[in-house]
Amino acid sequence: MTQPGNELTSIFELAVEEAYVLLRDTFGVTDLPPLEAIENEDWGRDSLLRRLWELSDAQLAQAGLTRESSPPSDPHGSSHR
Repeated sequence: MTQPGNELTSIFELAVEEAYVLLRDTFGVTDLPPLEAIENEDWGRDSLLRRLWELSDAQLAQAGLTRESSPPSDPHGSSHR
């Protein structure tokens, strides 16, 4: 997942399926709902991002990820932090 130059990818840039597979296969999360149930739902992406956010910086970095970089603008004004 690490990009050229060893740059880390923001978790906010991940597609739902990418986040799901990382949580399941890389981080061993087993209590996720079926991908088919969440892949086209806003709450599903939010749920996966929340799970990634709970991981340590070191865990994320080992997978080539970071929390850095702002999430896309939220028209409702809520924060992902």
